[in-house]
Amino acid sequence: MKKRVKKRKSDEKPGVREVAKNRKARYRFHIEDTVEAGISLLGCEVKSIRAGRVSIQESFATVRDGEVFLCNMDIAPYENRGFVEVDRKRRRKLLLRKREIRRLGVKVQERGFTLVPLRLYFRRGFAKVELGLARGKSHGDKRETIKAREAKREMEREMKRRRQ
Repeated sequence: MKKRVKKRKSDEKPGVREVAKNRKARYRFHIEDTVEAGISLLGCEVKSIRAGRVSIQESFATVRDGEVFLCNMDIAPYENRGFVEVDRKRRRKLLLRKREIRRLGVKVQERGFTLVPLRLYFRRGFAKVELGLARGKSHGDKRETIKAREAKREMEREMKRRRQ
């Protein structure tokens, strides 16, 4: 019997399994820089994330006292968790190096940036989050994003039609 090999997308790296993606983040914000961070989780939270029962849509990160925390990430309770009761939206500590934390803290305080999670994934068995150093878009910028996306789709449709 042959093994089925899952074809991976061209942008995926081997050994990386994406669990959740914040699709609206790139629409709502200008992403200036990205940082990969580990997450401090409980065992039942890890199992729930592996099952895909997590949402990062409304979450954000904050820098407090030389530490970075991820707030509002919603992890559904694991069915077989036993007697442990964990708050779904508790603050979770992010694991970064001191110099990265200092750099992010300065930019967030002085320049008005926000830390937004872009995607949540597993790399070599460890849960990681990709944080974006973001600045909010104005209403006009969002309209320009929509126009550019529509123009790109129209161009692709036309190219497809001409090939046939």
